[in-house]
Amino acid sequence: MLEPAPNGILLVDKPGGISSHRSVSIARRRFGIRKIGHAGTLDPMATGLLVLGVGPSTRLLTHLVGLDKRYTATIRLGVATDSDDADGAVVASPGLLPDALDDVRLEEAVGAQRGTIEQVPSTVSAIKVDGRRAYARARAGETVELEPRRVTVARFDVLARRDLVVVVEGVETPVVDLDVDVECSSGTYVRALARDVAVALGTGGHLTALRRTRIGAFAVADAVVLEDDDVDVRARLRRPADVARVLFREVVLDSAAARDLSDGKRVPTDLADTDGPVAAVAAADDRLVGLVSVRRGALRVITNFPTGADA
Repeated sequence: MLEPAPNGILLVDKPGGISSHRSVSIARRRFGIRKIGHAGTLDPMATGLLVLGVGPSTRLLTHLVGLDKRYTATIRLGVATDSDDADGAVVASPGLLPDALDDVRLEEAVGAQRGTIEQVPSTVSAIKVDGRRAYARARAGETVELEPRRVTVARFDVLARRDLVVVVEGVETPVVDLDVDVECSSGTYVRALARDVAVALGTGGHLTALRRTRIGAFAVADAVVLEDDDVDVRARLRRPADVARVLFREVVLDSAAARDLSDGKRVPTDLADTDGPVAAVAAADDRLVGLVSVRRGALRVITNFPTGADA
């Protein structure tokens, strides 16, 4: 009997130095299929949680992209780069003497970035400007001006501080490194937080490390290292129904209702109307049949989840 085509969500711990696209390429090799996507990129410098959809479960990714995120990071105050992270070129190195940064000033600068804020994304970002990525325009020497975006920073805590002297372009430069813990809404740029904290303190700043530890309810502690060929990636796939239960309310269907919904028909229900999707699961085999809306006593298909290899 042929092994069923892979279908599910895989939590991946991406190493530094490779792109999210490269992680997808490795997953395609490991699973032997091309239909794999991810829910939100990580910069090459960054490490941590990358959520991959495999097979028909790529249809769940759009519902994962907008979840809140959690990161640990290291901010270096005293040196600015053109990308606001360590992969960029140094554009200023004014330094920051430890005596110029007491706990009160630091808390004021960090605290100003908490809550709902208007954040200008980093210039070297994947945001499109007139059809082209901002980073492509910036690297071509164009002046890029991005509009501020409203984001929410629920947590921005300084965990540790180190006062250092580093060599920047041959010059010894005093800097302050901050280890931070950030919880934020989707679309927040942690490197922009580093930049803006530094600006508030009258210096430059950038990230020297960034690790994504959580997306919604999914944690990097449960992720696999794709580069480890000893890991059975198929065994670590999360079933679509199990992932959908984490994201949405659930309605369980008998065989007839599951069949009708798969055919695109409306299915009667006594559930109250709801604004968001509901996960429709077949009782017989605990299979995710689809995501549905509930309107006027009926389940109506938003997205079906077929099980075939070419679905």
